[in-house]
Amino acid sequence: MRGIVASGTVVLVILGIGNHLWWLAAVALLYLYATHGRGSPGTPTPPAGAGAVPDSYRAYRERRDRQARWERRYRRERPLRTRRQERQKS
Repeated sequence: MRGIVASGTVVLVILGIGNHLWWLAAVALLYLYATHGRGSPGTPTPPAGAGAVPDSYRAYRERRDRQARWERRYRRERPLRTRRQERQKS
């Protein structure tokens, strides 16, 4: 979807060199994509109750743990670069 919108915008801008209505069409296309095109509109929002907080915290913990695992793996696989970065910090 993003590629179609980008290529359509480029085509409309190129056509807009001779006719300013094409520029307006490109702007309208970008506006519609920005307001309606991102994400799926049919996904319901979670209810704001007691169940919403633990789920978001659980998601936060999972992201944090995944990042920590990635950083440990990075340090293990690239020890020289890691040491160089630590020396530059101090």
